[in-house]
Amino acid sequence: MTIKKKLFEIICLLLFLHVKMTATKVPEVRDITRIERIGAHSHIRGLGLDDALEPRQVCQGMVGQLAARRAAGIILEMIKDGHIAGRAVLIAGQPGTGKTAIAMGIAQSLGQDTPFTAIAGSEIFSLEMSKTEALSQAFRKAIGVRIKEETEIIEGEVVEIQIDRPATGTGTKVGKLTLKTTEMETIYDLGSKMIESLSKERVQAGDVITIDKATGKINKLGRSFTRARDYDAMGAQTQFVQCPEGELQKRKEVVHTVSLHEIDVINSRTQGFLALFSGDTGEIKSEVREQINAKVSEWREEGKAEIIPGVLFIDEVHMLDMECFSFLNRALESDLSPVLIMATNRGITRIRGTNYQSPHGIPIDLLDRLIIIATSPYSEKETRQILKIRYEEEDVELSEEALTVLTRIGLETSLRYAIQLISTAGVVCRKRGGTEVQVEDIKRVYSLFLDESRSSQYMKEYQDSFLFNETQAAQMDTS
Repeated sequence: MTIKKKLFEIICLLLFLHVKMTATKVPEVRDITRIERIGAHSHIRGLGLDDALEPRQVCQGMVGQLAARRAAGIILEMIKDGHIAGRAVLIAGQPGTGKTAIAMGIAQSLGQDTPFTAIAGSEIFSLEMSKTEALSQAFRKAIGVRIKEETEIIEGEVVEIQIDRPATGTGTKVGKLTLKTTEMETIYDLGSKMIESLSKERVQAGDVITIDKATGKINKLGRSFTRARDYDAMGAQTQFVQCPEGELQKRKEVVHTVSLHEIDVINSRTQGFLALFSGDTGEIKSEVREQINAKVSEWREEGKAEIIPGVLFIDEVHMLDMECFSFLNRALESDLSPVLIMATNRGITRIRGTNYQSPHGIPIDLLDRLIIIATSPYSEKETRQILKIRYEEEDVELSEEALTVLTRIGLETSLRYAIQLISTAGVVCRKRGGTEVQVEDIKRVYSLFLDESRSSQYMKEYQDSFLFNETQAAQMDTS
């Protein structure tokens, strides 16, 4: 019996320890609502310029291209000062020389307040609307209107909220709200809608709030510093603010920034404001745009609105045809025109839709209007630095020898191909149980994935084995 009793006590002890360990174990929490995606230019934070608009060698994700970045910095300052509206810039260079990166750097440096719209030249032909309408919408998306209006608000610290509920459980709720500033204190009667808004915002005594008198909208600014002793109970995310000064009722200037395209859609009778959410705006009549332009001009004269010329970036601009180029010529002369930045990697090539050849595939009359920024190929040192930034961005550890091999591959093939090998080599490294990508991992993925030159060589060797080969078709007798 004693042996059985001891075994029973040991089993109970083991069960107790197991329960205790599982209870104290913190489960791993994974946030599935947040989606992080590493893009081709997600490492770009700006143009990497100092206060004198001189480019640093490596800064804000930008490497090299000093002359192009210096020129882009001057364009950026002109955009901020509003002196370059209606102008056009062309970034031209070989593939993989950072043209789109410079445009993204300009977008990041402008900030959230300046509209930036990016499209590809081929997008114009795939929309269910005319080419000129698609370009018009893109232009007006890149033009912001900062509208100023004055509104009356009530701003104060909540002293007390009293809500009287009917004893029967049915009927309208009534209540009182006591607000104070450093100079006065007032009691307001509450209706059912205001009580519902306060409950929705979870307003309680000690909160500093603002109430828009026109709409009844409640905005919670934070907790009063007088309630700082409740910090431990509130949590680290709580923001403490000073109790408002002066009177409870104040006049405040509210600024809204919208694009001209959003105003067009809201005022279009066929679509309405719901089209902003669905994205299916359709074609907008020219009469609507003319009326909006006249109204915006009137607001500007009265000082109610301010035009913010943004940036429209068209990548692969050589994909546009003659009709689109003619529209761009005319649109750039308009009073309401953004800064147009275009990028292309083509040399002297045929203008789409014609038999004429032109530099960059752009008509000469439009080229005369452009400020052209040229990009140049990266050196070995710059290629190495870009690859270093990219593997840090993609959270992959590379040894120095592997980085040297990858740099050599980037110089002999292309920078884009070398960047593509980073993540694939990281996967191979993890599968073999390693923590740092070695030279053998780079060799492994280099043998698995072909670059452009090796793919072309493979096609030449085995061209007879492929269907619909052009050299084969040329010799075919169709008589």
